[in-house]
Amino acid sequence: MDDRIRRHAAILVEHCTDVQPGDMVQVQASPGAEDLVEALYAELGKRGARPTLNWASSRAGRAYAREMNPDDVVTKEHELAAMQETDVMFFIGGSGNTKEAVDMPTEFRQAVQRANQPVLQERLSKPWVITHYPTEAGAQQAEMSTRAYEDFVWSAVNKDWAEQREFQAQLVERLDPADEVRIVAGDETDITLDVSGMHAKNDYGEMNMPGGEVFTVPHRDGVEGTVKFDLPVVFQSHEIEGAYLEFEDGRVVDYDADAHADMLASIIELDEGSKHLGELGIGMNRDIDRFTYNMLFDEKMGDTIHLAVGDAIEECLPDDVEKNQSATHVDMLVDMSEHSRIEFDGEVVQRDGTFVFEE
Repeated sequence: MDDRIRRHAAILVEHCTDVQPGDMVQVQASPGAEDLVEALYAELGKRGARPTLNWASSRAGRAYAREMNPDDVVTKEHELAAMQETDVMFFIGGSGNTKEAVDMPTEFRQAVQRANQPVLQERLSKPWVITHYPTEAGAQQAEMSTRAYEDFVWSAVNKDWAEQREFQAQLVERLDPADEVRIVAGDETDITLDVSGMHAKNDYGEMNMPGGEVFTVPHRDGVEGTVKFDLPVVFQSHEIEGAYLEFEDGRVVDYDADAHADMLASIIELDEGSKHLGELGIGMNRDIDRFTYNMLFDEKMGDTIHLAVGDAIEECLPDDVEKNQSATHVDMLVDMSEHSRIEFDGEVVQRDGTFVFEE
């Protein structure tokens, strides 16, 4: 086995989750990620944990979705019960066909998102981590050779996370006390976000591996302006290109897309919460230097920011601020590498992709 796989597994157990003896662990993985699952189980055995394994089949999910009546979709009580008894959760992606869900009915997707909300909330209350194993399908989607994609993935994952934490802390120190963030890019993105009193967080690879972003949440009614997402939004195997949102008083009042505008509509119109922002993220992982159509990596890419419509990240909210709630949370990216700037309270902190502390 490639030593990089063993290192990946060790990082998941030691750095991301700190699994303890006797912990009840759930592992959900794609079949293509079996090597990483094997290495992960070895690490869990060293720590005396008690894992269960569920293989995630996108083909089976598609077959079910095409036959199931969306009106009959309800919360899976046995899944919720299992989550309630779980101490640590691992999700490992590595799809065999990245387009398997492309013809899954939209009504079913939306029904599942709503019904799964209690399971999601329970999962978010305990240690969990999402990661990815480099498969040939992932390499093809990223338009890379298999070996080059493996190098890319493990360069982003198997790194000095203490050093990455310190690098990102420089931005957290500026964002945490800020009241307003302004993002300007090109001719169509000029948006301001009220982040007063919100907590800025340093993602150095705990719940996401790879990590590599600083994030916060704007006030529900504190977003004004327009944003053009010039990188594709990959949602349910569809590529929404040229997505555009306009905000007034924190709410989406207009939206469009150059391609798959219907999919963008299914996101925005899911519920009231999906018409508001639930996150602002600033990518800072310099080992992620290209767009790969995998949001786990793409949202951490240096020279980008992402805005997520939908459910707000609770850890960023003060106790006296009501959370924006939604059955969805969809990240959308803006390229900040040129003709762009990020301002905190009128002070430029990044211009054309370079932070002031990098100059």
